[in-house]
Amino acid sequence: MMTFGVTDCPPWYLCILLGTQHFLTALGGLVAIPLLLSRELCLQHDHVTQSYLISTIFFVSGICTLLQVLLGVRLPILQGGTFAFLTPTVAMLSLPQYKCPEWTYNKTLVNVSDPIFIEVWQTRIREIQGAVMVAACFQIVVGFSGLIGFLMRYIGPLTIAPTISLIGLALFDSAGNDAGIQWGISGMTASFIIIFSQYLRSVPVPFPAFSRSKKCHIYWMNIFQIFPVLLGIAVSWIISFLLTHFNVFPDDPDAYGYYARTDIKSDVIVRANWFRFPYPGQWGLPTVSLAGIFGILAGVISSMIESVGDYHACARLCGTPVPPKDAINRGIGIEGIGCLIAGAWGTGNGTTSYSENVGALGITKVGSRKVILTSGFLMIFMGMFVKIGAIFSTIPQPVIGGMLMVMFGIITAVGISNLQFVNMNSSRNIFIFGFSMFSGMVIPNWMNKHPLAVQTGVLPLDQVIRVLLTTSMFVGGFFGFFLDNTIPGTEKERGMIAWKEAIPEDDDKGADDNDCYNLPFGIGTKCCTGAWRRYLPFCPNPKPPDDSVEVNTEEIHKETTF
Repeated sequence: MMTFGVTDCPPWYLCILLGTQHFLTALGGLVAIPLLLSRELCLQHDHVTQSYLISTIFFVSGICTLLQVLLGVRLPILQGGTFAFLTPTVAMLSLPQYKCPEWTYNKTLVNVSDPIFIEVWQTRIREIQGAVMVAACFQIVVGFSGLIGFLMRYIGPLTIAPTISLIGLALFDSAGNDAGIQWGISGMTASFIIIFSQYLRSVPVPFPAFSRSKKCHIYWMNIFQIFPVLLGIAVSWIISFLLTHFNVFPDDPDAYGYYARTDIKSDVIVRANWFRFPYPGQWGLPTVSLAGIFGILAGVISSMIESVGDYHACARLCGTPVPPKDAINRGIGIEGIGCLIAGAWGTGNGTTSYSENVGALGITKVGSRKVILTSGFLMIFMGMFVKIGAIFSTIPQPVIGGMLMVMFGIITAVGISNLQFVNMNSSRNIFIFGFSMFSGMVIPNWMNKHPLAVQTGVLPLDQVIRVLLTTSMFVGGFFGFFLDNTIPGTEKERGMIAWKEAIPEDDDKGADDNDCYNLPFGIGTKCCTGAWRRYLPFCPNPKPPDDSVEVNTEEIHKETTF
């Protein structure tokens, strides 16, 4: 049972703390993407510019989060950078014309203020910007045209289950790399989150409080259930700081456990500006190439499939009905606008729904979108105050790795839980789910080991095929979708009957349970009324008038007149 539902409004101080927790949950991915991208941009020795990239992705993620929660799918789901865009970006920058010059690999030869060096990395990021912006237009059309909502009638639990599960399973390598830097710290972080969220979740903690009615009194709060991730990260971060201060961790960068230190990036905090306002075109005018567009387009397709899975996972964890087609259409369309903004601002990436945030909902039992709105404002604030963002970037990688181990595990379990709608005594369903899951792990793993296996002679086509086949969510979701819709089976056997009970079938009828998906400020009732709204697939379904009340009123009026 949720402590705070989607439409609930926790006290302002809880919104700030819970919003900070969601921000910290997404911090690993938000920081990791610019740092991984910096190597391809020839920025591995320019830590200050790296901090500017981190601040920019914070700022843009905050804006996109506000747009998604207010006007998009309206679920409490954070928006941020996506690894689905990182793979095609790396493939694009590996082309001969974009390989970094040899002198950029030598720290002693790099002068970060040299115009030649600045042009080297800005040329590359402008190419990424143009590709992301063009690909974003495709996502906007797919979302607001209703194409995603149309496909949802053919998507059931046997498609959603492998798609969501592989979101977590596909990232085990990334989580393992971060956690393996220092298994003691990562294990401690995971243990704290597990203890707080599972063993101590029902233990109330006393806090002093004041109210007009009760004056000074003691307020008991289940703090471990509400803030397990925040507490786990904070405690592990403090312990890592103390171990760094007393030189428990080695000083040698090649030694095991060195990157668990908290002082590795201390120079970034000193050198970074206090305030910097990111703006569109800050790295120059974006450029466009066909190879870049097709590569990023593959990432957009994978991101949309992942986001649809995230919407369903988020709805299940929050205890809300399955998102209706109009909400999914708006969500994908708003994500396209978010990618357009990310490309214009120059994050070097796009935006998507954050799986880490979805996992945090399952642990904290707090699904209020007011909390996510607060988190969006916090990210905008962090994006403008560069030093504060630089401080957060000092969280050791093992702490992030321990958190990801818990988060991705929950996402995987949420995906599998969708099978409760399906008859798993059926050999048909067992085959579809098993084959989809196994293929979603085997094919991407083989493609990563044999990146040159696809050679059609057309480089953009090679990139598209390579990116799609290395994306676990796409491979598993595709096989689940194809097999479930082609292998004979009854609607009940496939789980479609139970699945559709939560989805409004008639576009002319609304439901009280779906009020959480309506647009705010009365936009849905003012702009989506009349017969013409059926041609707008992103319009929410207005409630039908209560005919019984109208009939009774007329009868009473007639009797009174007579």
